[in-house]
Amino acid sequence: MIGVALLGAKRTAVVPRSGAFRHMEPFALAAALIGPLLAEAGLAPDAVDEVILGNALSGGGNVARVAALAAGLPQHIPALTLDTQCCSGLDAIRMGAARIAAGEARYVLAGGVESFSRAPLRAHRPRRKEDAPLFYRQPAFTPWPEREPDLAVAAAALARAEGITRQAQEAFAMESHRRALAAAPPEGEIVPVNGIVMDPFARALSPALLARLPVIAGDAADGITAATTAVEADAAALVLLGPCGEGQHGEGRVQVLGALARGGDPLMPALAPVAAVEALCARLGLDARQIEHVELMEAYAAQALAGIGRLGLDPARVNAQGGALARGHPIGASGAVLAVRAFHRLRAAGGRALVAIAGAGGIASAMVVSRQDETLRPWQD
Repeated sequence: MIGVALLGAKRTAVVPRSGAFRHMEPFALAAALIGPLLAEAGLAPDAVDEVILGNALSGGGNVARVAALAAGLPQHIPALTLDTQCCSGLDAIRMGAARIAAGEARYVLAGGVESFSRAPLRAHRPRRKEDAPLFYRQPAFTPWPEREPDLAVAAAALARAEGITRQAQEAFAMESHRRALAAAPPEGEIVPVNGIVMDPFARALSPALLARLPVIAGDAADGITAATTAVEADAAALVLLGPCGEGQHGEGRVQVLGALARGGDPLMPALAPVAAVEALCARLGLDARQIEHVELMEAYAAQALAGIGRLGLDPARVNAQGGALARGHPIGASGAVLAVRAFHRLRAAGGRALVAIAGAGGIASAMVVSRQDETLRPWQD
């Protein structure tokens, strides 16, 4: 199989819903990244073989195709939009890498895009013409309506089962914000859109402030609050994938070592990344505890803490520059945001990086990338 590399990686800032991106359609956020990615790599637009984007909230259509056309890519280039909820952006990258590894494509633009601000209102069509449409906020994630998990309630149940107190969750959230404030994004990571060049949400938090917040799920001892839940956000993140050994400069290469998806208990979706990471590391002959950099999704502080604990990860290596609690959660783009951050982290510090994210319905995706010369194992899925 052909080795696969990340030739470039860029994102917009992650902006909370109703912020600076509130009037931008999702395709426009994604389109803003395509030109800069290709220009930095010195690649002509007609060299792209496919565009693959993850998206969960746009209400249908093919956002990837619209973004490709809006960015001026030639009409013959196909585009695919996929929805695996929060895993969508990372799954798009995984799919693009598989295309190249199999020899089906040479260069693929892949990632995710989301706009909570522009998400359409959703309603079930009435069964009888005299009934009104039934509006809903969240689609079904299981076939069992009586057991359908509210994600915050599921996170609170996880915190209770794992013995993760509210205070531990709040301490984790404060540290995520502190790290984000202390570390500016590397040059070239964020493409300015609407004049926004940094993630605007991070702030200094205090125990006294967090203690005053009401519990939104669970009980007083281990409940979930607004501060321990990632805020809804708008963003896009893309990578340029290509064969190893092309368009790269020696030690600057970032190679995809492997990626996979795994399913788990849909009633406890936050634990799905544990199995995905374990399976991927076993396949690659790696120990997750020895991987230098980890980008782990922080949809909830309890989710991240449970993953860190079960995998035995060093907290200092996880989201070293802050996570989604300090940025926001643009559902279909979140996995791609993690991958972009891993790319730039490796460009600056070398070594390997693990990216992992859970999705509603009890699914998860994981990927390992490396900036060192990995000659023993090709890319695997």
